Formats: sequence, structure tokens, C-alpha cells
Amino acid sequence: MVDLRVDFCGLTFKNPVSTASGTYGFATEYGAFVPVDRLGSVTTKGLTLEPRQGNPGLRVTETPAGMLNCIGLENPGVDAFIRDILPQMRARLAEADTKIIANISGNTVDDYARMAEKLAACPEVALLEVNISCPNVRAGGLAFGTSCAQAAEVCRAVKGVAAQPVVMKLSPNVTDVTEIALGLQEAGADGLSMINTLMGMVIDVEKQRPLLGNVTGGLSGPAIRPVGVRMVWQVAQAVDIPILAMGGIEKTRDALEYILAGATMVAVGAASFADPLAPMAVVDGLEAYCERHRVAHVRDLIGAAWKEDKRGN
Repeated sequence: MVDLRVDFCGLTFKNPVSTASGTYGFATEYGAFVPVDRLGSVTTKGLTLEPRQGNPGLRVTETPAGMLNCIGLENPGVDAFIRDILPQMRARLAEADTKIIANISGNTVDDYARMAEKLAACPEVALLEVNISCPNVRAGGLAFGTSCAQAAEVCRAVKGVAAQPVVMKLSPNVTDVTEIALGLQEAGADGLSMINTLMGMVIDVEKQRPLLGNVTGGLSGPAIRPVGVRMVWQVAQAVDIPILAMGGIEKTRDALEYILAGATMVAVGAASFADPLAPMAVVDGLEAYCERHRVAHVRDLIGAAWKEDKRGN
């Protein structure tokens, strides 16, 4: 029998498959129709300190092999999450040992720290995933994740108050993702998640105007997977902390690419919009792959595409 368990940031997950933030709600919306408790973990929608209504106008559009979104972090706020939603998630997931990852976003370093402090009182939350692709309002709107110094500042602030392991979510919209990753490791990050969406834009040629209400949006889906795999490959060989990978995972082979490139865990995102059972299919597919290749432990596949002992160098 295949052992699908993986160790990530000091915790043991029953399998390496999660949901990507913003693509599965809070997992409770599916009720009894989808067996979310089969997953190793679920990741919440992006939470902010205060409730947010999101961006006006058109928020989502399809693109070739992907989709572009500018939701604007619509969410009820961290206090409402703790009070109203987290108990429902616990009731749905705790017995099956499906862990909860809380994704947090902010516009100032203090925003992140205050949210981490609030969530520190919630033992139901296993990990914090820190979205640093948000604009820093005190630095002219520059995204935290595009600056080594600002990303590290957020990491240190969250680590200073968090009770849970801290996983920093990397932006792909940078010149050198490895430099950012190494800086975050030095700042105390327990793990990394990658990649976030690539910035993109669509223009309505008839109206001769941007299609999305926010002009630009984040590109996700199969189109970005080769970029994600390349970045995981680079970062995994440079850092000593584990990686949760996402970006265009639709099927088992996509998840395997990331794991072989060095990811410990994977998250299914946009594919869940078309098929809410896609993450569970990846769990089944990983087990079948391991059986077919006579791999006793899925963790033995992590980084196997580059590890010297695998290549016989």
C-alpha cells in the first residue's frame, strides 16, 4: 500500500494535495456533495483585516488555456472568518485530519501582523499562507512580493506573532524568484508556496477598452504551468524549506511535474471551477502512479528529477 503522507513545515499531512486559495471558497460551500475531507488540506479564500467587497466591473474572463481574474480579495474579513466560518470548517474537516491553511493578505506590514496575531488563537488553523502579491500602500503601491526587503519585512512581522508555521506565497512577477525565496528563508519563513498568478490583460477590440474592470488581472490555468514548474525547480535546489506548488494543475501528471521538480505539496486551483472533484482525482492518481512505478512513499518523488542519487551522478 502506498504511503501518501508528507511532512511539511513540521506537520504531517495525510496526502500532499490541497486547494489553491480563492478557487474553493472555504470548502464548506460544497456541503456533502464533494468529499473535501479526502484532501490533505484546504486553503481558505484570501482573508484581509477588514471585510472587502472586491473590485467593481467584470472580474473574470477566459483566455487561451487559462483565465484572468481581478476579484479584489472579496472576503468577510478575518474576524467574521474566525467567528462564523472556521467552526464550520472544523466540523467538516477535523475528524478526517484534513488540515486548514489560512491565506492572509494586507496593504501594510501591520495588517499582516494583526491578522497573524488574531489567527494565533485558532488551533484549528494549521498553517498561515501569506500572500505578498498585494500592493504596499506605503511604498507607492509596489507589491510586497517584488521586493526582497519588503517581503522579508512582512515575513519577520508575521513570524513574530504567529502560532502556526508561516508559508510565504511567492509572486512570479519578479526578475529573480530565487533571490526572493532565499531572502524569505533567511527572514524565518517555514515554507514557501508558489506560484501566484502572472499579471495579464485583455482588451475588448470592439470597444477598444480593457475588458476587466480593474484593467489588469492574474492569469491562472494550464498556460502558466511551465513557468511554475521552472520556478519550483530553481527554488527547490536553492532553499532548505519545503514548497507548496500551484499553477495550472489539472491532472495527476501536472502535480507530478511539480513534485518531481521539488515540491512537497501541491494545490489544485482553477481546475476546480470546472470540476470540484479535480483535487480528489489527483489524490487517487498519485496513489495509482506510485503503485505503477513501485514507489512505496510519495515523498520519495520529491525533487527526483534533479537529485543526484536519482540521476546516478
